[in-house]
Amino acid sequence: MSGLRLDGRVAAVTGAGRGIGRAYALHLAELGAKIVVNDLGGSTRGQGAGDNAPADEVVNQIQANGGEAVANYADVSTEDGGRSVIDTATQEFGTFDILVNNAGNMVWGSLPEAGIDVIEAHWAVHVRGAYNTIHAAWPIFQAKNYGRIVLSTSVGLFGLKDNVGYATAKASMIGLANSITVSRGRADINVNCIAPNAVTRLAARTEHEAQQIEASDTTNAMDPALVAPMVAYLVHESCHVSGEVFVAGAGRFARLFVGVTPGYVHPSSQTQAKAPTIDDIAANINAITDEAGYYVPTSLLDWTGPFLAHLKR
Repeated sequence: MSGLRLDGRVAAVTGAGRGIGRAYALHLAELGAKIVVNDLGGSTRGQGAGDNAPADEVVNQIQANGGEAVANYADVSTEDGGRSVIDTATQEFGTFDILVNNAGNMVWGSLPEAGIDVIEAHWAVHVRGAYNTIHAAWPIFQAKNYGRIVLSTSVGLFGLKDNVGYATAKASMIGLANSITVSRGRADINVNCIAPNAVTRLAARTEHEAQQIEASDTTNAMDPALVAPMVAYLVHESCHVSGEVFVAGAGRFARLFVGVTPGYVHPSSQTQAKAPTIDDIAANINAITDEAGYYVPTSLLDWTGPFLAHLKR
């Protein structure tokens, strides 16, 4: 039995009927948390609804293992749907502590074929869906001076052929986590991002491929269950990091971050020399891109100090 437990905590996992979300819900329940299993029951493209079976099956499995869980079938891309996830938790269990925003979709496409509808389809589920649940949970977390939030980003933000909408939505999770971390002040409310490395039906390009992935044996290095321990740690009360991104899967766990190079400082900033020109940039592009001595800002103000440190007071 694990030394770190989640007994007494109430958690909601969105998109928890299948794949990675299911693995999160089962693992958190195994550690003692009471779980709201949210799943719309739609396709990998985020379309359709009404299939309650995936969420019900996860609830039944948790209960069969001696845990407590309840299903929620709401569409988190709507404000009412996001709120209903949190309302379900408080109505069924009396409180709320942990929010894992895992719900997502994938609409493959790239320029020039992909239109704005591809961006909007991902934004609705990944970004708006995450924000709707956070917005509903925030007053509870503030009143308790406690809360744990995990946002699902992806290594897909590094770019892949035909994933322009997905990459855009997943990259936005980092900004959301950073902004919330800064605005929470001293409150014990942490928000971090997880970038899972696992094979799920979202990797499929057709519904047939998605069904094949779901039916395949996942007891391998890419099993979603291998991501769950990182999420469990991030939602535990002993975890005090916030605004960070972690990659997990296949037995490896790592930190992903956005860094800034020292760059090149043009003499005009400290002397009466001429203003910088395009030729100055071209001549110093190697210094601008040199990663030696990079730093990792924790906020916009934390970036400002080093970037403007060369200016005379």
